[in-house]
Amino acid sequence: MTGREKPWHGVLVATALPLRGPELTADFDTFAEHVAWLAANGCDGVTPNGSLGEYQTLSVEERTRVVRTAVDAAPEGFTVMPGVAAYGAAEARRWAENAAEAGCPAVMLLPPNSYRADERAVLAHYREVAKAGLPIVAYNNPFDTKVDLVPELLAELYAEGLITAVKEFSGDVRRPYRIAELAPGLDVLCGADDVLLELAVAGAPGWVAGYPNAFPKATTELWAAASAGDLAKALPLYRLLHPLLRWDSRTEFVQAIKLSMDIAGRYGGPCRQPRVPLTAEQEKAVRQATERALEEGLS
Repeated sequence: MTGREKPWHGVLVATALPLRGPELTADFDTFAEHVAWLAANGCDGVTPNGSLGEYQTLSVEERTRVVRTAVDAAPEGFTVMPGVAAYGAAEARRWAENAAEAGCPAVMLLPPNSYRADERAVLAHYREVAKAGLPIVAYNNPFDTKVDLVPELLAELYAEGLITAVKEFSGDVRRPYRIAELAPGLDVLCGADDVLLELAVAGAPGWVAGYPNAFPKATTELWAAASAGDLAKALPLYRLLHPLLRWDSRTEFVQAIKLSMDIAGRYGGPCRQPRVPLTAEQEKAVRQATERALEEGLS
């Protein structure tokens, strides 16, 4: 699917899944069009079946079709790196095998998220999923999983050859430097939109991103400028977008990003439960920040 040696580099969009009608049925045609649109607007790949894609609410058939749809819609050289998180390692391994069968070059994997796993359980989890044979990008999200992939644990996973990169979502911008000391060669990807500039400056080779769903051109331009150290260009754009980017680190990030998509002329649509609509105050904040970005000509 992609000829890039490290297909997790660049801007990979954690895609939202369009849902329609009273039954909130997945709209795969619109999803396919969205994947193609992201590719045409400067993004390097997509990461479907993550939290932004509401994977926890999908049936086996839906989750399988999401990956196949993304793969079919992806142009040459465009990465599809699905999330393969599950309550147990056996199920996560099956999703990784499914991704391999679909032709995906890598997968993204949370640690066990059904209970507060200790170091031994985390290592066993990644060992099992690694048997699927695809490169694994670990996903450190201690807020949702209650498991923190601290630099020392990442170094162990990397030393065993279980992971090639980590999506770092802790928000701690000191982490990349410590990880680089303990695990030289492990790619530390930006995992939270609201620290993208800080992690790009620290040398992150990629960003698994939320807000490109609504503003792909502006966000990829921001990432390119920040990665090049062009702060004169990056900082004003970062300040303008930050009222939106910080929603990526809030509980209501899926609803916020989908609302911005709707306002920007893309279809975001509703979410499945347990997510509920934004409050009036939250909706107003997202709407104002999105409209301001649009007024500044961002897209």
